[in-house]
Amino acid sequence: MPGIEPEGDRIVGGTNARPGAGSGRPGQRRQGYVCFAAQDWWYHNRAHSDVQLMLNLARHRPVLFVNSIAMRMPLPGRSSQPLRRIIRKARSMARKVQRPVPGLPGFAVMTPVLLPFYGSARARALNAKLISLQVRWAARSLGMSTDVCVATIPTAADVVGHLRVRTLVYNRSDRHSAFPEADTASVERLERALMRDADHVLYVSSELMAAERELTGERAVFLDHGVDLEHFGATDSREPAEPAELAAIPHPRIGFFGALDDFVVDFDLLGRVAKEYPDAQLVLIGDTTADLGALTALPNVHHLGFRPYAEIPAYGRGFDVALMPWLDNDWVRHCNPIKLKEYLALGLPVVSTDFPEVRRYAEQISVADTTEGFLAAIGEALAAAAGPDADGAAQRRRAAVAGDSWQDRATDLLTLIEGEPTGTVRSS
Repeated sequence: MPGIEPEGDRIVGGTNARPGAGSGRPGQRRQGYVCFAAQDWWYHNRAHSDVQLMLNLARHRPVLFVNSIAMRMPLPGRSSQPLRRIIRKARSMARKVQRPVPGLPGFAVMTPVLLPFYGSARARALNAKLISLQVRWAARSLGMSTDVCVATIPTAADVVGHLRVRTLVYNRSDRHSAFPEADTASVERLERALMRDADHVLYVSSELMAAERELTGERAVFLDHGVDLEHFGATDSREPAEPAELAAIPHPRIGFFGALDDFVVDFDLLGRVAKEYPDAQLVLIGDTTADLGALTALPNVHHLGFRPYAEIPAYGRGFDVALMPWLDNDWVRHCNPIKLKEYLALGLPVVSTDFPEVRRYAEQISVADTTEGFLAAIGEALAAAAGPDADGAAQRRRAAVAGDSWQDRATDLLTLIEGEPTGTVRSS
């Protein structure tokens, strides 16, 4: 979907300088991009914006992808699966620095070792120094500078001041302070520090961008999500066969893939869907932080669990209707789910609850602001999926996101930061 520039918004802005910022050492190291990610390359699915942007950017510039710096220690009662998360992070640290993608030598991943102490200013300062030393060592070993830093996670605010950064970009992909496990006051402080110091603040939520305009001014840029068109948009013989476990589930299938987080997904609504359409099958794909016992006890509900990113399109193509059953809360109101464009790239009919970023797609999807409207829209979508215009409608959905590849978005980001005439920063 072609972007529309918001009236009055500058596309490129911001020239804030930080103490210690410099021009690097020309001729000795290639200009590099250090990304402080909100994900862990080794354990999270790779659909997230920071992963996709950096993978595509690494075709043009060396990238050091720094796996997520925790916002606090996982604790029983406040964190989902705390022991699992601690073990997973320890294993991620043990991998040190690697180039994990064959044929993409410009992309390197590291997980910094940090002390398991959070909260106090002294502990944060010590960890910031420890992390920055490791990042500088890794960048030096890769023959790249740390001239450009892209921060997606707020805890990067404590680290960037210790690096030789010429351009700081805050990738404001979510309102992390609204995350239910977060220490809201501490995370808000870090978010505001990044918004204050960044040369560019990237938004995928126009609602959040407008709310923070006083803090960011002309440095705010709307850079919409992309979609992996090659991965989700294949419509020829490259399509893999339908997975056997999905093939065993009869049509019609009402489906969802993605994280089944209890602060995002409305599980009561999913239960209503299953009961309203007893002859349809509700297929859920993804890891969960919730107890799904009551939901999966229904005879037409199938939770298939986590599936690797590489396999997701094969499952998605088997859906008759795809759902975005989001709750109404602060996190959701300021989010922009990548899965919407993935659903559209697959050509799927989509039914979503109502929140700001989906309203732009009202011509391609069904948006409902009540439970009754959501249930009715599913029935209409199922009927249309079996109707004479089903193929034509699928083609129109694919066409709506045909210009939204992650390659395009990475080019837009490169243009924003370096000013090269290699593309246009998209706004909507």
